[in-house]
Amino acid sequence: MSGTPTIQRAAVLGLGIIGSRALARLREAGWQVKAWNRTPKNLPDEVVTPEDAIRDAQVISIYLKDRAAVREVVERISPHLTEGQIVLNHATVDLETTQWLAERCADRGARFLDTPFTGSKNASAGGQLVYYTGGDPALAAEVEPYLMLTAKSLLPCGGIGSATVVKLATNLISACTVQALAEALAISVKHGVSAEDFQRAVSLNAHASGLSAMKLSGMATGDFDTHFSMANMWKDSSYAMTLAEQAGLDAPAIRAVSGRMKELCDDGLADLDFSALAKPYLHPDP
Repeated sequence: MSGTPTIQRAAVLGLGIIGSRALARLREAGWQVKAWNRTPKNLPDEVVTPEDAIRDAQVISIYLKDRAAVREVVERISPHLTEGQIVLNHATVDLETTQWLAERCADRGARFLDTPFTGSKNASAGGQLVYYTGGDPALAAEVEPYLMLTAKSLLPCGGIGSATVVKLATNLISACTVQALAEALAISVKHGVSAEDFQRAVSLNAHASGLSAMKLSGMATGDFDTHFSMANMWKDSSYAMTLAEQAGLDAPAIRAVSGRMKELCDDGLADLDFSALAKPYLHPDP
């Protein structure tokens, strides 16, 4: 990063599936990192409070779960932000919260970039995330070397809030696609088609995608190891519906899928991968 000292210091707030792997990659790259999680994970460089984590950090990366967590933690750390510190929000939140974050940082003289990402457990471990960026292009260029320690590319989207909108809109597609895959797989299997034949049919169809290749096998076998949880996808679908309402748009597909995910979260599937949309059809509990 241009204009920064040789010794590079970062704070990572939130040590879930993505944040914990980001921490590992930053440490491997030689960054001095302090990390914090609401529930201690006993990871290297973990400290007791978020205030401790951000002290003297040049870059603060936020990988918290949702808007409530982001707002609570930023309320705590904002009095301790200093002039010129860079705050990157990677958590998927609503547009209003992104704008609120920008205002809180500006009040303290800190610099803010809207930087949600696409990619899950394996991508984060391998440094293959894609960050959407919204905000000052010069700031995005300054933090690019830092972000590329955990990513394969950055996609500029426009001003602050634009990256949040893109992230929510693309997650809408993922949620609806996986629900469609679950229904189609179940219909096929229940009519005697093997799961393997159905997967091959999808792979040869124009609608084949990286997502279908990633999710269908586990949906067929009942492997719902969490890469992106049902609870998180339901949360994001709620934010997407708010965006639609704010734009005066009816969004029946995501409304239906969001309702389905809420039902399954309430039924105990919240912590499974969102591909567990297929579970009630093909792998119901005995």
